[in-house]
Amino acid sequence: MERYLVIDHLKLTYEGLCNAPELFSLIQEWFYEKGWDWHERTNQETTTPEGKQLHLILEPYKNVSNDHRLMVKITLNATNLKDVEVELEGKTVHSQQGVIRMIIDGYVFSDRKGQWDSRPFYWFLGMVLEKYFYKEHFRRFETWLKSDVSDLYDRIKSYLNTYKYTYQH
Repeated sequence: MERYLVIDHLKLTYEGLCNAPELFSLIQEWFYEKGWDWHERTNQETTTPEGKQLHLILEPYKNVSNDHRLMVKITLNATNLKDVEVELEGKTVHSQQGVIRMIIDGYVFSDRKGQWDSRPFYWFLGMVLEKYFYKEHFRRFETWLKSDVSDLYDRIKSYLNTYKYTYQH
């Protein structure tokens, strides 16, 4: 299976008030809305004197044809998350404060079933077909991936900025 890196280390850093479970739900719901399959590779939580440390590696994917698959890899690290209470319009809201760092990579996989890797001739034929005949398909999948990642990035950024604006002003 050939893997092509389309989006390389798109970074997002945020410091301030947040709600980590709500952010995780936002990401998960976005992928379900868009028809992606969910895969959570790593989910670790550690409690230290500085606060909670979260480490997530998410690898949702979408099969877009018989031979191609899109995958987004999200590495999310939340450090020094502390539970805080914030007052908003006379009501106490439970929240968290800390630092969130996110790295997003986007991949297009070809030959997702491994049919063209069984023999050297098939591999060569697959490479020729992909390079000369399926070029437009690949470009379309590449554009699709870029569009989806851009939409996800904007949604996450908007959520965090709204959270910051609502509770810190």
